[in-house]
Amino acid sequence: SGARAAPREFRLRAASGAARLVPAPYPDTAVWSYGSVPGPEIRVCQGERLRVAVENALAEETTVHWHGMRVPNAMDGVPHLTQRPIAPGETFVYEFDAVDAGTFWYHPHQNGPVQVGRGLYGPLIVEEVEPVAVDRDVTWVLDDWRLLGDASISGGFGNMMDTGMAGRIGNTVTVNGRVPEVFAVRAGERIRLRLINAANARIFGLEFDGHAPRVIALDGQPVEPHAPSDGRVVLGPAMRADLVIDMTGAPGDRFRVVDSFYQGLEYRLLDLAYAAEPLREHVPDTPVALPANPLAEPDFAAAERHAVSFGGGMMSGMMGSGSGGMMGGGMMGGGMMGGMGRTMQGMQHGGIWTINGVAATGHVMDPMLTLQHGRSCVLELVNDTAWHHPIHLHGHSFRVLSRNGNSTRHREWQDTVLMTPRERVEIAFVADNPGDWMFHCHILEHQAAGMMGVIRVTEASRT
Repeated sequence: SGARAAPREFRLRAASGAARLVPAPYPDTAVWSYGSVPGPEIRVCQGERLRVAVENALAEETTVHWHGMRVPNAMDGVPHLTQRPIAPGETFVYEFDAVDAGTFWYHPHQNGPVQVGRGLYGPLIVEEVEPVAVDRDVTWVLDDWRLLGDASISGGFGNMMDTGMAGRIGNTVTVNGRVPEVFAVRAGERIRLRLINAANARIFGLEFDGHAPRVIALDGQPVEPHAPSDGRVVLGPAMRADLVIDMTGAPGDRFRVVDSFYQGLEYRLLDLAYAAEPLREHVPDTPVALPANPLAEPDFAAAERHAVSFGGGMMSGMMGSGSGGMMGGGMMGGGMMGGMGRTMQGMQHGGIWTINGVAATGHVMDPMLTLQHGRSCVLELVNDTAWHHPIHLHGHSFRVLSRNGNSTRHREWQDTVLMTPRERVEIAFVADNPGDWMFHCHILEHQAAGMMGVIRVTEASRT
């Protein structure tokens, strides 16, 4: 098909630095970053080839994973599984095609809780060849930080409480690396808002007071435009949503954007602040549906079926399923101590979270599943724990078919599916990308403490 265009070249340098996360009088925060927090937005067009040279100026090994991008296995950025980690002082060049349009992001897969938690991540946007008509295309990278009184990042990464429970949830939320006050808008404006959750563990549930956002893509993959259920856009760690929001307020108005995910811990993220001058009288009424990406459709009649169970954590079996309360089910006396004893024992064995009863101790392991190239696969995921888990598959996107036996309305394509406590979720995909692929919880503390496995896809048969 003719000569290929030269790859688009980018450079990333992972290093320690400083960022102004919180406003004066607080000082800058010491971070690890790709030059800024978030890292530079890599923006290309669908079908383009990227070449990204990653220099490691940290004092420890690192890698870069291109989250949600269907890349060749050798470019997936998983230490020891797909590449030798990038040593301090070394540079590694990643090269791959942007096969899907959508909202993606990049982050290390080495010592993830610390490296991502200290600021190493950035957005990767692949534009459609013919994008939907909007006035502005805006990216919000959401994150939270556990900061001390001097605005420095608190230590204690990987402590028992975080690891065995909800993960490291911070006390300071940033949008694009700043604690935001307002987001300026104009009456009559149509905005495409790309949300990326880069937090280690926090789940966001955003409500846009006075506005009616429509979800047009999830995890970079187009979905039938729809209002989010209960008016709340819920994003577990690593998940993305593209929204179209029409600015239907009046000049001078202010509306709150609230994160209400954790019951009793709601807070205002920022205000949508309308300028004095409108952009136009009425928001345009043009279509907002995105064209589909080239994903292979699973063949359900011929699909292999497998069950995958997720286990472990503190207080298993004694929690209510409330999203917030730590003691949802009330305390059961000795049950807690028994649970703690088991958990402490688990820690000595390296893992307290499991997939199919196995706690991983590193990225390299025997595959939990081997799938023939081109085979359709349905996985029944069972969350046998008291906690939420955003489960991410590398190298593929999958359709979410059902939750607790009820078919999903949109059969949405995702690469990270958020499972609520005790939930059963069916997903389906075509195993069309050969290699050993990580399958893990994206609460980084859960992943580091065992909740990861490998799915092997065989090479295409030479016929």
